[in-house]
Amino acid sequence: MTQQIFVNLPVKDLERSKAFFTHLGYSVNPQFTNEQAACIVISDTIYAMLLVEPFFQTFTKKPISDAKVSTEVLLCLSCDSREQVDTLVAKALQAGGTTPMDKQDHGFMYGHGFEDLDGHQWELMYMDMSAAPAQF
Repeated sequence: MTQQIFVNLPVKDLERSKAFFTHLGYSVNPQFTNEQAACIVISDTIYAMLLVEPFFQTFTKKPISDAKVSTEVLLCLSCDSREQVDTLVAKALQAGGTTPMDKQDHGFMYGHGFEDLDGHQWELMYMDMSAAPAQF
């Protein structure tokens, strides 16, 4: 069995967050979506579970971090090209996201990212393995 990852993220407005991620080109799996949560399909093995904050709170005794104020995690997705990185960032901006950091171009590795509507930071990275140094 292929291992999968389900990243659970607290959100304030589920419908608005679903619209944001579908604008980026991802789909919603209705089988695991209701008024409290939505399953965003990023790939065959990567899913973002968007949980309204009261529902998210049932999974932890710790307080929910405000991702617009502090960073608990950086999410990084690989991309197939520099163009895909730029396209996803542009779509995120069109959908109301922001870019907290500048582009990073290291020749063999190119990255940029965005913050979603709840402040979660998503990094996008393309790496040209044929141009990568022997040791990194």
